[in-house]
Amino acid sequence: MPSSVMSTSTQHVSGSPVAVSTDGLRKSYGDKVVLDGIDLRIPTGSVFALLGPNGAGKTTAVKILSTLVSADGGQAQVGGHDLAADPQGVRASIGVTGQFSAVDGLITGEENMLLMADLHHLSKAEGRRVTAELLERFDLTGAAKKPASTYSGGMKRRLDIAMTLVGDPRIIFLDEPTTGLDPRARHTMWQVIRDLVADGVTVFLTTQYLEEADQLADRIAVLHDGRIAAEGSAEELKRLVPGGHVRLRFTDPAAYRGAASALREAARDDETFTLQIPSDGSQRELRSILDWLDAAGVEADELTVHTPDLDDVFFALTGGTDQTKETVR
Repeated sequence: MPSSVMSTSTQHVSGSPVAVSTDGLRKSYGDKVVLDGIDLRIPTGSVFALLGPNGAGKTTAVKILSTLVSADGGQAQVGGHDLAADPQGVRASIGVTGQFSAVDGLITGEENMLLMADLHHLSKAEGRRVTAELLERFDLTGAAKKPASTYSGGMKRRLDIAMTLVGDPRIIFLDEPTTGLDPRARHTMWQVIRDLVADGVTVFLTTQYLEEADQLADRIAVLHDGRIAAEGSAEELKRLVPGGHVRLRFTDPAAYRGAASALREAARDDETFTLQIPSDGSQRELRSILDWLDAAGVEADELTVHTPDLDDVFFALTGGTDQTKETVR
């Protein structure tokens, strides 16, 4: 991979220094192209989500950017260090939590933390101090002396991230961190991630959970066939997809017929007495519809607004089927 000539002092996105950047990143395994020219700019102190189904190349991207595997082409910088020329500098600035926990279940949570402190060459006193602080921060102090094999899935993931933070990385790669967690544990993990970003940490998140990306990410990229199909904030991505509408349901057939006659652009469902009006869901359009109903003396029994969500975006961009949809959620 050629050495990049860019420096973080000159790279900015929306006024923020860039924590991770890639230009034309490529990777193949045999005849299978996994990454086919990936360009990214991730601002410092933000959450970036790489979205895609199983096998899309998300984990490969994380492995390349964390120096675990080499790219076939392109350039990248992580934390101001060139990936090819200074991999040691990259490793010193990052933390990685993979899909599968690095926690050793045969020893206690505290011992896992102290082992990580030893690997980071901290003194015994410093290692114990950092361990105690992180165990408290992640609400694991009460379980610190128990074997990690007795921890719940959510506790193991919190311990995993606590171990990642022992070296005080400013950039963290979280590869599907909530896979397999129940909803309560997932929401706890989301708060952990928000707290990290509040401390100025940059989080590179891969996920299959569309709601997770919507909740957490400042910017989202959808990976499809080795390329970035689209990138932007959740709201920007949702605007890419048509199909927003307002749905009016009536119980009075006469009111329904009157509304349908006047709103000729609305799609009719004569069996359920519903009208579907194309709309971007904006306050202005909703006010216009409500004003028209009032002026016409027509009262709908139910008004609902549908705006495209990340599910719609994902399947529009990747051509996913209903079967795929079950996998991705």
